[in-house]
Amino acid sequence: MKQIRSSILFWVLVVLLPLNIYIIFDYAPVEKTMGIVQKVFYFHVASAWIGLLAFVVVFVSSIWYLWRRHHRINNVALASAEIGTIFISCTLLTGPLWAYPIWNTWWTWDPRLTTTLVLWFMYVAYIALQGGGATESRKRLAAVYGIIAFINVPLVFFSARWWRSIHPIVVSEEGIGLAPKMRIAMFVSLATFSLLYAYLLHLRVKTLELQERIKMLRAEAGR
Repeated sequence: MKQIRSSILFWVLVVLLPLNIYIIFDYAPVEKTMGIVQKVFYFHVASAWIGLLAFVVVFVSSIWYLWRRHHRINNVALASAEIGTIFISCTLLTGPLWAYPIWNTWWTWDPRLTTTLVLWFMYVAYIALQGGGATESRKRLAAVYGIIAFINVPLVFFSARWWRSIHPIVVSEEGIGLAPKMRIAMFVSLATFSLLYAYLLHLRVKTLELQERIKMLRAEAGR
């Protein structure tokens, strides 16, 4: 059943990914002030969304692991952290591509940028705690760290609202500040990246389980 769901998700992504590219570069209009560089926005926002979502999964899985002590739950947390690191890296790379023509600088220690960079380091630290065949005590330590580190997720999201920031706020109390076609492109990108995250999470958890199985077989063979 899981294999069927995975296959369906794969073929949905085969259709959605090129459709998303078409909507971004052909359907969505070119922004009058920023020009074609604004197209980076759709990848940047979607990557940031998945980066934050992945740490939410780490947070929930860490609590669940401390309660149930099930290895699969820990694998979900680790896999989500690894995928989140990739997407936060994409966020930090696409941000300067979008910002330089607008701000005339590749990087500024803006609250949103700074908290996102800190989030990236937090992901790396979590993966390091889990790396190298982590013992049960290190897994518990990583779970506690994953819970505590979650505090940076709302800081990243609200940083542009709480502190003086030059980072644009797309979603505000007035609504979404985008033209209708741009809004559709953004939501399609968010949906596509979310499904991509789910598919990658499934594959990575399965890989981690296979690695554990191989270790168990080697240990049994060595007796």
